[in-house]
Amino acid sequence: MKKIILLGLTALLGACQSMTPAPKASLDGEVFYLQRIALPPAATLSVSLQDVSLMDAPAVTLAEQKGPVKGQVPLPFHLSYDPAQIKPGHSYSVSARIELDGKLLFVTTERHSVQLNGQAQPPLRLRVDAVAH
Repeated sequence: MKKIILLGLTALLGACQSMTPAPKASLDGEVFYLQRIALPPAATLSVSLQDVSLMDAPAVTLAEQKGPVKGQVPLPFHLSYDPAQIKPGHSYSVSARIELDGKLLFVTTERHSVQLNGQAQPPLRLRVDAVAH
């Protein structure tokens, strides 16, 4: 009887371990712009972490936060990513965009490289620039 209980507990423990989520790492920061104008309440913010290593291929998105803008700039963001996806020797960057009804209002125009080496990152500050229409 003890063997059956012990066997059952071992199987249950093994099942619990396989359901453990992958470890996560994160990047935090804020998005801002220099223009002195308010964002429309329906605007959306998208911030993404991408592997930009290959110049002749599209960037691979590792994490993205997308949703309605809450308040005015600076707009905070939090990106969670799986550190197992980080490859030595690859280049990573974070970009942001603000849209209204699918129309681009602001976008990052400079590359914001990040070192994803397991060390704690200081908060990022991403400046977005207005798009001419």
